[in-house]
Amino acid sequence: MNEIVVLSGKGGTGKTSLVASILAYLDDVVIADCDVDAPDLHLLLKGETRFDESFYGLEKAFLNKDLCTACRMCVENCKFGCAPMDMENMDACEGCGVCDYICPTNAIEMRKVKVGQLIHRKIKKGDFIYGRLIPGEETSGKLVAAVRKKAKDIAERSGKSTIIVDGAPGIACNVISSVTGANHVVIVTEPSFSGLHDLKRVHELIKSFHLSVTVVINKVDLSQRGAEAIKNYCEKNTLPIALEIPFDRAIVDSINKGMLPPLFNQTLYKKIDFESFIDEITSLKI
Repeated sequence: MNEIVVLSGKGGTGKTSLVASILAYLDDVVIADCDVDAPDLHLLLKGETRFDESFYGLEKAFLNKDLCTACRMCVENCKFGCAPMDMENMDACEGCGVCDYICPTNAIEMRKVKVGQLIHRKIKKGDFIYGRLIPGEETSGKLVAAVRKKAKDIAERSGKSTIIVDGAPGIACNVISSVTGANHVVIVTEPSFSGLHDLKRVHELIKSFHLSVTVVINKVDLSQRGAEAIKNYCEKNTLPIALEIPFDRAIVDSINKGMLPPLFNQTLYKKIDFESFIDEITSLKI
């Protein structure tokens, strides 16, 4: 199985647009949107919802008022200022369980709480799995892992050989969860010095995973100096640049119209030989 993860150092570089463009060239694949904090690929990939289930993360403390004697031991020992007696601040509970451990009357119970949704759609291109984290909730890494596990299970059951993952942006735990066990990483960057900075951060992170990596420079013609700086870094670090995409308003228009970009502007994608890029990334396996 070939699992390809598309990453970027920050949001807004064109990561999801690239994933949408890749999907226009593939059929019968499994797609996973692991940007669970702000998923948006589902806006393009319409289809029949097969399941939409709640996802439960860490445990939080709940108080049984009938058993509580107001001894305040939970308040005195909670390091996060959110003991069960302080019901106004329970959203800040970190699930450490100290209050449950010390309560003399067993008035506190640790329960798993809903932190998001796990959704499976059947679309024209195959199976699409994505997660949606409730704003402000933690455990995005666990939800990403659940999305990828569901995608792999579906791929194995249906005999599909390729999984395309729209990874989380940045370098946090959700990114680590996006790439663990993958085959290949595509890093999307843009021709600016902040783009170079973000490329370096992602590259440093994934070095320890020993994955094959290629770089895509999006909007490459917007800054010659920025593009040269990125190319110099890639050459120095033996990072192959697989594709350079010029800025084209048609890509933005296609997303606004809910269309996969290559279906909206075939001329651009033929000009940059996008098909060769597809052949390259889908043939790479560890």
